Amino acid sequence: MSAHDDDILDFDFFEDDATRETHGERRPAGAGRPQGGGGRGPRRPAFRAPHGLTPLLRLVGLIAFAIVIVVLLVVWGQGCSSSQKRDTYNRYMSDIGGVGSSSTKIGADLAELLTTPGLKQTELETKLGGLIQRQQQDIGQAQGLDVPGPLRPAHEHAIEALQLRAGGMQGLLATFKATKGQDAKKATTAGEELAAQARRLEASDVVWQDLFRAPAQAAVQNEGLSDVTVPASVFAANADLYSARSMTSIWQRIHGAATGGTASGVHGTGIEYTKVLPAGTPLTIGGNATVVKASTDLAFEVGVKNTGANQEVRVEVTLTIPKGSTPIVKKQTIDLIDIGEVKTVTFRDIPEPPFGEKTTVKVDVTPVSGEQNKANNTAEYPVIFSIG
Repeated sequence: MSAHDDDILDFDFFEDDATRETHGERRPAGAGRPQGGGGRGPRRPAFRAPHGLTPLLRLVGLIAFAIVIVVLLVVWGQGCSSSQKRDTYNRYMSDIGGVGSSSTKIGADLAELLTTPGLKQTELETKLGGLIQRQQQDIGQAQGLDVPGPLRPAHEHAIEALQLRAGGMQGLLATFKATKGQDAKKATTAGEELAAQARRLEASDVVWQDLFRAPAQAAVQNEGLSDVTVPASVFAANADLYSARSMTSIWQRIHGAATGGTASGVHGTGIEYTKVLPAGTPLTIGGNATVVKASTDLAFEVGVKNTGANQEVRVEVTLTIPKGSTPIVKKQTIDLIDIGEVKTVTFRDIPEPPFGEKTTVKVDVTPVSGEQNKANNTAEYPVIFSIG
């Protein structure tokens, strides 16, 4: 092997003037060989260890540091992206939730309108038209929202639910106008037509829940955003209000009082029963006091019956338990009771009653307009509260 070959096998790594070790002079090609013919053959090449390890370690450290920086940048970028995505989804849910809440309020206002005592046809048409305009504004607002890509199919169903609500109210208004001059004998037919239009309102709640809310919740979970809440929206909170029977009575009440007065015929309500929950113990008027075990689940259920010949609306029920100078008073309102129907109201979250002494639970049903017999509108039950 020649001196040139030795240079090839000389592994010097990243040497510089400051760190390079001084190499010994290379011996002449024939130096060190034994004289004569007794030599051992050609000299093996000398494999020398790498020189300059400090620069090598420095390079390795720089590479490792660069890798760490890249990893940190990637993690930071992913965190920023995740935060931005969460903000985008939360912003959308807040916007569509505002639309849904507005629509829910419209539904409550519609129920209040239909159960207004002495409601005139002209007042109904004006106010119902205003509710329709408000719902159409909600539709426009929903159509203008910035929707994240995975939520677009569900969002279209949210708009569909809002359109069903607007369409249902438009159908109610058109039917009320079309039947305005009809004979009272056609009340049942008018009620059925109104109920058919109102079914869109009930369907809208199903569309919002099943075709918007459920798929949207699945989509945000797939995006790793399970903490993002998809809003609810309920328009027809009281489905009984929109039954054919109820709509018939509403039509009769509006058309039977053209001047906005009280419809003719007997009007009346009465207390059917009062019982303690969760035990289901019935309370009785007079006699021995009923022992009532007080607990966090304590409640009272009151059954109220329409004893007259007309549909009654907004029937107020009050429960009172004497307690020193600050009696316990609870109130609830029944939106609508059809003829002969019994509706129940339940009073919950009862504050701590007076224990160990005889007291009463009093129930009052506010008389409806035109009610003559008010004897069964009040009931007072003797009780003794004990610690459950």
